[in-house]
Amino acid sequence: MAIKLHQGERLDDLQLNGLQIIQDPKRFCFGMDAVLLSDFAKVRTGEKVLDLGTGTGILPMLLAGKTKGQHFTGLEIQPESAEMARRSVAYNHLEEKIEIVTGDIKEAGRLFQPAFFDVITVNPPYMADQCGIQNPQDAKAIARHEILCNLEDIFRESKKLLPEGKGRFYMVHRPVRLAEILLKMSQSHIEPKRIQLVHPYVDKEPVMVLIEGRSGARPGVRIEPPLILHEHGK
Repeated sequence: MAIKLHQGERLDDLQLNGLQIIQDPKRFCFGMDAVLLSDFAKVRTGEKVLDLGTGTGILPMLLAGKTKGQHFTGLEIQPESAEMARRSVAYNHLEEKIEIVTGDIKEAGRLFQPAFFDVITVNPPYMADQCGIQNPQDAKAIARHEILCNLEDIFRESKKLLPEGKGRFYMVHRPVRLAEILLKMSQSHIEPKRIQLVHPYVDKEPVMVLIEGRSGARPGVRIEPPLILHEHGK
């Protein structure tokens, strides 16, 4: 299928079942965190998945390629990113498996049926501090800072959309905010169940944390062995 790229866009190979994604370096390109989250999240055969703040649709595409989930929905507030994601979905002939919805995370509970999704994933803005932002409407600023939504918004809306007792929630974030994340998850009745820290090297501090929660579950969390990204060069 021929594809028309807009000015500044490029087509990147995902190295997965021939999938390719449209990206624009001037906006925001996916990173290692999205790839790690797609490996960490468990999606079973026939399940329905919602990705909050999907950007250009990287997580629905990776999960569609790696799992046997039935359907994947990406929610994205920025129309330009959502439109780019739809073109990637069409280019890969995934229209029957992936839907991109333009909308606000803070309104997710109204946009979708209650308890409709088996799994929710989110790779949210990491930075709570908005100091120094030159343009709050800039796509990169929105992706990195809690300008349009925060942790409370994410947990509140996710709780509405996950079935009680079995709905699963997956997030990648920064370790520096781990205590805040776990507290707010529990307060929203999404109980943390599995945590894995990601280190660049075995002797370096973690740079990411992967978290699984379950809606309405009993307390009890498992700490998985750390994930080490790189070996030291000889």
